[in-house]
Amino acid sequence: MRRDAQAVILLLVGGGMLRLAATGDYLNYVKPYAFWLIVPAGIILVAVAAITGWNAWRAKKEVDDGHGHGEPKVAWLLLAPVVGMLLVAPDALGSYEAERTGTVVGAEENRSTYPELPDDVDPVPITLLDYASRAIFDEGATLEGHRIQLRGFILYDGDEPQLARMVVACCAADARPVKIGFEGEVPANLEPDQWVEVVGEYSTRQGRDEINGELVPYIEVESITSIPTPDNEYQ
Repeated sequence: MRRDAQAVILLLVGGGMLRLAATGDYLNYVKPYAFWLIVPAGIILVAVAAITGWNAWRAKKEVDDGHGHGEPKVAWLLLAPVVGMLLVAPDALGSYEAERTGTVVGAEENRSTYPELPDDVDPVPITLLDYASRAIFDEGATLEGHRIQLRGFILYDGDEPQLARMVVACCAADARPVKIGFEGEVPANLEPDQWVEVVGEYSTRQGRDEINGELVPYIEVESITSIPTPDNEYQ
């Protein structure tokens, strides 16, 4: 590949990484701590692009007119996927992926004890993963007697709406959903990928995920309220 093409690709990739960091869109792909890896990497790529471009310009000046090597212009086609990535950056994973992936809550998540929830907070905001773990492995012992607040997006298991959120260990490539079923009165106009806040109480009801057969806990719904999509959609 021509060195000037290399410089442009490096510049676009490095600049794209810095843009993702500046806008916060990097959270669609990786955990928040990766910010401190993305920014230095983007700066290094931009610096290497500048050096490569300078060297390419100097080399071109030293070549007599008509005596260039005539590198194939097809190498510039390598820019297409890079430009496409910058112009059409995919969104965070949502209901489409969650409906086709088994819940992350499995036997390997089991713990023997869970800390008590605060008595002076009502409702108590906890993550979906924390709720599911307490409901399944602690049989709701630390959930009973508390009103719980959960936030996630809507997906559908057949005709039944569920609350979900993608859990990532490192990046979107390893994302898996945690799913919570609804018991009680549920609004009829819930849409897939709609972000909601659910307030309710622990329910003893449990189901099975059709994808991997793991248990899916339920919550007794008191209210479901639409909320804006959070900056960080993953847990």
